[in-house]
Amino acid sequence: MKNIAYYNGRIAAIEDMMIPMNDRACYFADGVYDAMFTVNHVPLSLDDHLARFYRSARRIDIEIPMPYDELRAMVVDFCKRVDSPDAMAYVQVSRGVGMRNHPYKGAQSGPSLWVWVKPDGLDPMMREYACITAEDTRYLMCDVKTINLLPSVMYAQRAEEAGCDETILHRGERVTECAHSNVHILKDGTFITAPCDNLILPGITRAHRIAQCKEMGIPVEERPFTVSEMMDADEIFFTSASALCCRVTMIDGKRVGGRDTALIRKIQQAAWDEAIAEAGIAPVPFK
Repeated sequence: MKNIAYYNGRIAAIEDMMIPMNDRACYFADGVYDAMFTVNHVPLSLDDHLARFYRSARRIDIEIPMPYDELRAMVVDFCKRVDSPDAMAYVQVSRGVGMRNHPYKGAQSGPSLWVWVKPDGLDPMMREYACITAEDTRYLMCDVKTINLLPSVMYAQRAEEAGCDETILHRGERVTECAHSNVHILKDGTFITAPCDNLILPGITRAHRIAQCKEMGIPVEERPFTVSEMMDADEIFFTSASALCCRVTMIDGKRVGGRDTALIRKIQQAAWDEAIAEAGIAPVPFK
């Protein structure tokens, strides 16, 4: 099948799925989500993503209405049932259905669970990416993967209008993250990335790149870094579920990075090797 979706017990194609008007996702973006990408029908880092999904739900007082193992099995099954071996798998929970009212205790039906899988692919690592910068004016719970993505929508639109791929955010001089990814720098052979506080989402792919760098003997610093440090870095790259390790060579119209090709390629190859090993594919060069 081309795609598949689940909502509160019903399974159908995404195009045929109907969501009640009074689902709190519609009025308040009252919910959380997570997403992962597949290679050879295998959802990458599935357990890491689902663990974050349940953790995000607990942070906003929502109990996901399906046991972990059952949801995991559903995601795996859906990924196998879609025709495309390369796909995006998505899980979401909202607080439920009820007449519009800001306080959430009382009349809700119970949490609503959404799951879907559709064809999609990883961002290619062989190409170079361009970014713009913008002041980070989001709220102070960025570590929760909320479905309230209006700021990210606006930042992503600005990047597209500028002919770029991503927006790198900063609060004053401190770089936080991107519109929909984490951003990192390489300087003098060291991998530097923002710490996991309330100003960034603790990216699953970010954690995997940190672990791999440590295994390869590459020094890692989890600390705040500035816009000036970023612009002077040897290499800049961003990571997300779809971006295993994407190299940035242009920011705000200025050439950046390009001074440690060997190290960034080593990290990219390690990222790709991990993904295809998890998917059960023989080693091949990354693309």
